[in-house]
Amino acid sequence: MTGWYKGVLGFAAAATVFAVSGCGNSTTTGNTGTGAATSATDKGTIRIGYQLYGTSGVMMDRGILDKQLEKLGYKVQWIQFPGGPQLLQAMNAGAIDLGETGDTPPIFAQSAGTPLVYLAHEPASPEAEAILVSSQSGIKSVKDLKGKTVAINKGSNVEYMLVQQLQKAGLTFQDITPDYLTPADARAAFQSGKVSAWAIWDPYLASAQDATKSTEIASGSGVTNNYQFYFATKTFAQSHPDIVQDYLNALQQTDTWVKNNKVQAAKFLAPKMDISVKALETSLNRRAYGVEPITNDVVDEQQNIANLFYKLGLIPNAITVKDDVWSGNVGKGTN
Repeated sequence: MTGWYKGVLGFAAAATVFAVSGCGNSTTTGNTGTGAATSATDKGTIRIGYQLYGTSGVMMDRGILDKQLEKLGYKVQWIQFPGGPQLLQAMNAGAIDLGETGDTPPIFAQSAGTPLVYLAHEPASPEAEAILVSSQSGIKSVKDLKGKTVAINKGSNVEYMLVQQLQKAGLTFQDITPDYLTPADARAAFQSGKVSAWAIWDPYLASAQDATKSTEIASGSGVTNNYQFYFATKTFAQSHPDIVQDYLNALQQTDTWVKNNKVQAAKFLAPKMDISVKALETSLNRRAYGVEPITNDVVDEQQNIANLFYKLGLIPNAITVKDDVWSGNVGKGTN
C-alpha cells in the first residue's frame, strides 16, 4: 500500500459503512451525499462518488439520473468526497460504483490495484490549473522555484502539471520541496508565506486569484490537457453497461445545462463551496464541456503520466492504462 492510499483509507472505510452493498437484493443504512436515509428496494442501490465542484454534483441536485434509474427499480446513493484520491480509494474499498476525478488520481489508483475502468472524459481544460506565487515574492517564473517549497495536493491532477512545468524550465521534482496539503490548508499556508508557491486547480485557483495578491507563473497550457474522467468499477461496468450509459447520458445533459447556465450554476455552487459567485463564474468559463469517449490519444497521454510517475518513483508499480478502458459506447443508454 502506498503512502497516498494510507492517507485516505480511513475516509474510504467510513464510506463503506454507509454504502454496504451494490446492485442486488440489499439495503443501505444511509446516504452520505444528501444526509437522507434510503432503503434499497427491488434491484438495489447505485452508489455514486462525487466532488462538490464537478458535473456530478450539479447532476445530483437536478435529479436527472435518479429519476431515470427509479423507473428501472434502482435507488441512487450519492457520496461526497473532498478530492479524487479519496474517491478512488473508496472505489478500491468497494464503497462506490461510479465516480469522477482528474487525470492523475487514476494513475495512483491503478498502481495500487484499484479495479477501475475509464468510461469517458470531458474535453481538455489546461487553463483550469496553475501555479501561483505571491505578487511580492520576487518569483517571476517556474525556474525561480528551485529550492522553494510548493504546496500541492498529493495524487491530484496538479502534481503532473507541476512536474511537467518543472521539466520545461530545466528543473526536476527534486529541485523543489513539495508540501502535501489539502486545498484549504494550502490556501492558508500560501497566504501566510509558509510556502513559496501553490499548484492548484479551479475553483480554488479562481478563488485565490480573486481574493489574494497572487501571480500565475504557469498553467497546464502546453504541458497537459487536464482531462476530467468518469469511472466505474470493473465488475459494475461488466454487469450493468446500460446503467453506465445512462450515467454518461445524464452527465452530458448536465454539462449542456451548466454550459448554457453558468451564472445559475455558480450561484448554486457558491454557498455549498464557500466560494464567491464571481470566482465560480471564472472557473466555469475556462473549463470545457461535453462527455467524450476514451480515444487512443487520451490513453497515450494517461500512459505518459504513468510512465513519468513510475520513473520518478511517485508510484510503486508500472501500469498499462489501456487494460482498464471500458469497451462500451458513449451515448447509448436505456432511455
